[in-house]
Amino acid sequence: MIPKKIPAPVSKRLALYHRCVNTLLNSGKDTTSSKELGERLSLKATQIRKDLSYFGDFGKRGMGYDLNYLKESLERVLGINKHWNIGIVGAGNIGMALSNYQGLTREGYKVVALFDRNPSKVGNFVGTQKIPIYSLDDICEKIRELSIEIGVIAVPANHAQAVADKLVECEIKGIVNFAPVKLYLDSVALEDVDISTSFKALTFRIQGGSCGGT
Repeated sequence: MIPKKIPAPVSKRLALYHRCVNTLLNSGKDTTSSKELGERLSLKATQIRKDLSYFGDFGKRGMGYDLNYLKESLERVLGINKHWNIGIVGAGNIGMALSNYQGLTREGYKVVALFDRNPSKVGNFVGTQKIPIYSLDDICEKIRELSIEIGVIAVPANHAQAVADKLVECEIKGIVNFAPVKLYLDSVALEDVDISTSFKALTFRIQGGSCGGT
């Protein structure tokens, strides 16, 4: 069972640990240490040990971590030892790109539907997987029918809150929001992905962490 009170940043670091563990396994390694993980991820070994300790004892002092066991344990904690069905609201550029991204499928996330209000898009199919585009009016029905657990919001900012409210009404379990706006939700897990913020943070760092100016 996953503890209830886990600091929010831990979940993002766990995903990084999982990616790093896969890289090490693919390189032919069998074991690792918190020190090696820390060096690869620019994190303190103590931070890694603390994060992992929330979920159990994955290693032995002086011996490190068995990579296969750590991978399986992280996948169980992250919930990617099962398949998650995803519905994307918005069949624009972001929605189409996500539906064609095979990396999601490899990690256990399967896009099974897109939803849009544009009649010219509804009824079409996307990508090699032939993912159907449904009318937004049918979203609750399709969420139940297709066992969709995760909703992705890929609509303009001025429509995002209404879409989020609709997803909650349809009893979605979690939402990933790509719209550049803060959403107000009480009962559903939410992850925001603001692409422009990442670019701004990057250009800030390129400038040496200064505010620019002369």
